[in-house]
Amino acid sequence: MPLHDWIILYLETAGLYHLVRLNSQWFWVDEPLLSAFIERWCPETHTFHMPFGECTITLQDVAYQLGLPIDGEPVSGCLTDFENLMENGRPACVWFCELFGELPLQIKVKQMIVCYTWFHERFRVLLADASEETVRIYARAYIMMLLSSQLFVDKNANRIHLRWLPYLASMDDLSRYSWGSAALAWLYRCLCRGTNRNVVNLAGPLQLLQSWIFWRFPSLRPSSFDVFGFPLASRWATYLPRNDTMDQRVFMWEPYSSPEVVAVVHPEILVDEHRRLWTAVTSLIYFAAIEWHQVDRVIP
Repeated sequence: MPLHDWIILYLETAGLYHLVRLNSQWFWVDEPLLSAFIERWCPETHTFHMPFGECTITLQDVAYQLGLPIDGEPVSGCLTDFENLMENGRPACVWFCELFGELPLQIKVKQMIVCYTWFHERFRVLLADASEETVRIYARAYIMMLLSSQLFVDKNANRIHLRWLPYLASMDDLSRYSWGSAALAWLYRCLCRGTNRNVVNLAGPLQLLQSWIFWRFPSLRPSSFDVFGFPLASRWATYLPRNDTMDQRVFMWEPYSSPEVVAVVHPEILVDEHRRLWTAVTSLIYFAAIEWHQVDRVIP
């Protein structure tokens, strides 16, 4: 979806503006590469078991790679009896109409889903003389697409779940939530599912996994991507997968300590209260997905 200048303020307030840089164009995923790493994923420890030892994606990686807040309230809620939790007991379709101005024809109320295509067609053009309320509606649509298509992708790749309605109803409170830890919880859960031999499709924030691989394994890193900004995952925005075979033995323990990285990282990422969470052994929560952040297994 196009990013209109008027909705940037809402994205900054929500703590999601850095993630927008990954949404500016299609992010190509190297599926053979990711599949090779999933084969080394251990669900019991939430780590990749490599020839040199264990390694994993941590909250520090999420902060640097995606620029998301890792401190705050958990992203959670009840997905059963969903309509009973709506404001004043209103049906989900009524609340959806109030938040987005109209109700799509193809909405499936019982499954609580809406097709991506409706958002693309309905919110592609924002008129220059749009009212403040119209801008807020467009901001809600953009955030809903951003969460569903970037952070919390599932196998229903063309549909959006209405679980986000309670969050979008109060956009001023979006910054209270730990979007980074929720994204990592969902990635852990998808990696654990991916170890099942009957699972054939990848899901989750795969751009985080792929960028982590490129930053941590220099020998797997594509060439000619020397210029980067923040968030660090935007470095690979124009990457196209290749079929080269490369060595997986070299691992970088401190990829973010170079002066080049320090120069582009935003100061809020390095605040002490956030840095302390990088090494916290704690639970990561995303609705029903609760996974353990076992960073103590990989701290050098």
